[in-house]
Amino acid sequence: MSLLPIKELLASTTTGSTVTVKGWVRTKRESKNAIFIAINDGSTIHTIQTVAEPGRISEDVLRLVTTGACVAVTGTLVESQGSGQKVEVQAAEIHVYGPADPEQYPLQPKRHSLEFLREIAHLRPRTNTFGAVLRIRHTLAYAIHKYFNDNGFFYLHTPIITASDAEGAGEMFRVTTLDLNHLPRTDEGAIDFRQDFFGRETNLTVSGQLEGELGAMALSKIYTFGPTFRAENSNTTRHLAEFWMIEPEMAFYELEDNMNLAEDFVKYVIRYALDQAADDLAFLDQRLKEEEKTKKKEEQSELGLLEKLRFVVDNDFVRITYTEAIDILLQSKPHKKGQFQYPVEWGIDLQSEHERFLVEKHFKKPVILTNYPKAIKAFYMKQNEASETEKGPTVRAMDVLFPGIGEIIGGSQREDDFEKLLARVREVGIEPESLWWYLQTRQFGSAPHAGFGLGFERLVLFVTGMGNIRDVIPFPRTPKSADF
Repeated sequence: MSLLPIKELLASTTTGSTVTVKGWVRTKRESKNAIFIAINDGSTIHTIQTVAEPGRISEDVLRLVTTGACVAVTGTLVESQGSGQKVEVQAAEIHVYGPADPEQYPLQPKRHSLEFLREIAHLRPRTNTFGAVLRIRHTLAYAIHKYFNDNGFFYLHTPIITASDAEGAGEMFRVTTLDLNHLPRTDEGAIDFRQDFFGRETNLTVSGQLEGELGAMALSKIYTFGPTFRAENSNTTRHLAEFWMIEPEMAFYELEDNMNLAEDFVKYVIRYALDQAADDLAFLDQRLKEEEKTKKKEEQSELGLLEKLRFVVDNDFVRITYTEAIDILLQSKPHKKGQFQYPVEWGIDLQSEHERFLVEKHFKKPVILTNYPKAIKAFYMKQNEASETEKGPTVRAMDVLFPGIGEIIGGSQREDDFEKLLARVREVGIEPESLWWYLQTRQFGSAPHAGFGLGFERLVLFVTGMGNIRDVIPFPRTPKSADF
């Protein structure tokens, strides 16, 4: 007798052996001569059918075998008499580890809304949709580590608790051990953070980039992959308060090298998912097709899920400057007809509708935009020399734009000139003393370097075709919501 995952049992060509199946009951139906139980253990989107003959299994046991119950079935692996799978298990013995009261178990075999499933996030991984999403999430995470390892990068663990704000947005969660009911005060009346655990103000990180750059200045090529946090009071389908970021940083890389890496990287991980998660992606592709049928024709996507993924893998990314993109948008029909919700002019931070027009309508390929206005980008981006073709100062930034989602990667060549970086830090209102360690890397052996950030949930959202970012992370953290 052997215990194998259902995924392996379904692929087995050897029948007649005694096997044990362990998992959760999805459905149970009874006929005059047999009881059919569909079991899933999470190893695959598919269930395996077990067949119990009345009288062979105790009625007391069979009464406990209901949807949601956890069971172990021992029996003979035989060729399936029905369609849909090659093998099934003829049950000789059933053990119920944990019954599930059918009157209370919320995941009965029927269609449930995603909103309802968010309310029972502790159970939603048992559904086909969320089982598929979580397996794909794992596949993508593994592919990311494999890609960087195989390309000579070192995995750097950057701190979750930090005293710096890498993005300068100020939307950070404070970390403190102070008694909020009896806060210590300075003589001036301000909170005395010298009495806090770290002796200063600290927060949850919004990015591992700055520390990642320090690693690249010694190890040449590093990447981070860890949780990050934004205290942004947003309830959109694209925002989370806690999410995961992948941030490679590379010494001796300039903007062109950075673009080459970003394109090769995302193509690799998506191709890996297409190869390794075919069953789950096929299910989600069909799910999305059914969902699209419920939308108005003008709101329906032109690409199915699998088509969208191959769209990225099979096309060279178009590379244009921000200024060229603005000119294209100004000449576009949506702009001339007033169909864009947001205005178009040089100096704006492009909105998703602008990015998607460039990708889906104009070029019909993924796009990398470069050389953004200095005023709308972070302090650490390398400043370009003045150019007559630009309408203002620009930096060597790059954004990778995908269909259906807009920006998926943001990065830049980093400013390696000490004086320019120091002036920019002061210009944006950051105290240089708070970043003394970051600035020193520009004084002690500075080098050209570059990097980018990819929000992991954005990637999972794109690959799975889900419509809400709260549905691609096991336990979403959003404003007024920190359950489970």
